[in-house]
Amino acid sequence: MSGLRVLAVDDLAPALDELCRMLREAPEVGEVVGASDALKALKLLQADHFDAVFLDISMPGLDGLELASLLAKLSEPPVIVFVTAHDGHAVTAYGIGAVDYLLKPVRTERLSAALAKVTRLVPSGRRQSSPDAMAALPVDSGGRTRYVRRDDVLFAEANGDYVRLHTRGGVHPVRMPISRLEEYWEGTGFTRVHRGFLLAVSAVLELRSDTTGGLLAHTEAGDVPVSRRHARDLRDRLLEAAQRGQLGSTR
Repeated sequence: MSGLRVLAVDDLAPALDELCRMLREAPEVGEVVGASDALKALKLLQADHFDAVFLDISMPGLDGLELASLLAKLSEPPVIVFVTAHDGHAVTAYGIGAVDYLLKPVRTERLSAALAKVTRLVPSGRRQSSPDAMAALPVDSGGRTRYVRRDDVLFAEANGDYVRLHTRGGVHPVRMPISRLEEYWEGTGFTRVHRGFLLAVSAVLELRSDTTGGLLAHTEAGDVPVSRRHARDLRDRLLEAAQRGQLGSTR
């Protein structure tokens, strides 16, 4: 299993289903388990390991705040993120040790920010991750989710809150900052060549000059601008790739 293992807890079935869906589509998450009340969640947490719990507050019986207080006493407590329709419990939630407090309806960018906090806090030795945790990224299109393999990406382009993954077959938008994608794909053959571009070194066919004298890396999916501060590093990486026989190789 790769990525974070997350437990989602909400007594309202539509809200739980939506939260689970959003978590499963997040690239940081490897597995999501849902629980319809705090007692079921407690039993799951006592029997199994989870990196994080995304927890509603207002639930019948044991509420989310009470459950979080119990979890804080575990030897290896999961990271807590509250997900609620009410903003009046934030002070108490952070006092218990929650790392974030999301208001319903949950926005994708807020969920992404919360997961970034979780990732930083989960010890690397505890996190169920692998070098291939980001080997494919989910792309939503027309109500469907498909996956684009990292090995098919020639370069990634920043576009606001999204990155556009350029492949031979087309362009695929993914909601993620390019800086985070760079962190995930570091050491997998990608390098930052411009503030807005991440490039697969093996996809470079040649280097060209544009009309203003700037440097362009030519790939089968188009030209990628290379900033002056990244030019030397890219040339060095291209030389190393050429020596290994990987320059211009198919991905």
